[in-house]
Amino acid sequence: MNNKFLPVCKEDMAERGWEQLDFLFISGDAYVDHPSFAPAVICRVLEAAGYKVAILPQPDWRDTQSFQSMGKPRLGVLICGGNLDSMLCHYTAARKPRKEDKYSPGKEMGKRPDHATLVYTKIVKKLWPDLPVIVGGIEASLRRFAHYDYWEDKLLPSILTESGADLLVCGMGETQIREIADYLAGGASGEDLHYIRGTAYASESLDHVEDYVELPGYDAIRNDKKMLADAYRLQHENVDPFYGKILVQKNSHNLYIVQNPAAMPLTEEEMDAVYDLPYTRQWHPMYDKAGGIAALEEVKFSIVSCRGCFGSCSFCAIHAHQGRIIQARSHASILKEAKEMIQLPDFKGYINDVGGPTANFRHPACKKQLKAGACKDRQCLFPKPCPAIDADHSDYIKLLRELRALPGVKKVFIRSGIRYDYLLAEKKQQFLDELCRYHVSG
Repeated sequence: MNNKFLPVCKEDMAERGWEQLDFLFISGDAYVDHPSFAPAVICRVLEAAGYKVAILPQPDWRDTQSFQSMGKPRLGVLICGGNLDSMLCHYTAARKPRKEDKYSPGKEMGKRPDHATLVYTKIVKKLWPDLPVIVGGIEASLRRFAHYDYWEDKLLPSILTESGADLLVCGMGETQIREIADYLAGGASGEDLHYIRGTAYASESLDHVEDYVELPGYDAIRNDKKMLADAYRLQHENVDPFYGKILVQKNSHNLYIVQNPAAMPLTEEEMDAVYDLPYTRQWHPMYDKAGGIAALEEVKFSIVSCRGCFGSCSFCAIHAHQGRIIQARSHASILKEAKEMIQLPDFKGYINDVGGPTANFRHPACKKQLKAGACKDRQCLFPKPCPAIDADHSDYIKLLRELRALPGVKKVFIRSGIRYDYLLAEKKQQFLDELCRYHVSG
């Protein structure tokens, strides 16, 4: 594997013969070129589509010159707070400052501001007011409407109205970012981007919006806390890409937030294409002296086999971010990644995980989901498994056996969560036997 890192400075651009970028990606995390890190995925997708893209990791928000180190891009700026919400990186559940940031070099704190997406966007809009700014990632996605901020203990308006971003990518963004890039490259205006599925934007009026569901507004929620629960209920009911409606919410500054229906689930071929991109699977060498990026350690030898979750646990945001419909990679793509992993000099024979939000979900919950979506008024597994559920682990068992058989692999662990109610819903209990026999540490 002889893959190159994406450009991070002017010298890297010159080495590629580039005078100007198409897109500049600003990240609150250090640059790790691995498919478990969203900035790397989105930039690799753009690179594969033929765009000149570079990553600016953790710029100094106190010095605007650091944002201009690679010049003004031609088409737009992409901003992500990082793999985690920046407030979660900085503070514990007890609202105490953390001592380490595992997404920064040497676990050093203070490499990004609180509310990084908001801060970065305001700086870029001031520097280049005519340039489209697109925000995404978990921080932006889960703050697209009025929301309660646990660390500040107050209701905050949409990140769109407060930051001035032109567009927000909701959920996983590979499909949206290609469409956004192609529109901008074709000379489209900001308004032309307002029809892309899986995105949200701020608007002064709703004259152009049809067939929408209106959520309780920012002022209504401030006056009645129960309205926040009602707003979330309406979001949850419309998260499905097959029947979900356009959602609107009156927000701060007399602006409406308009969220388009969710992006369609990726096909197996599309999932493979994302994970087959030429990641180096390493942190950038500029972090070597600091000791690298600790967040890579847990996932470096892990493989994402699927995304989405029909478990719908009340404590978890994955179904709101990735949807309830399972999307899975082919065995060939996963085995290809495993073979590349085996060639890495520090691989010791252990694949740490093969899974996703829920490891033993390898296909949609039932046959109708890819035609009509997940049920709007019921859950797949609660209060008991649906009679229509397709509880079958045979494909996952076959995949795990193929991975165990690879030369150089000593053991394949499963560290992603497992839904045991789904496991027990299968008449055969072969997976439980193989799980205990081959895929746990004890």
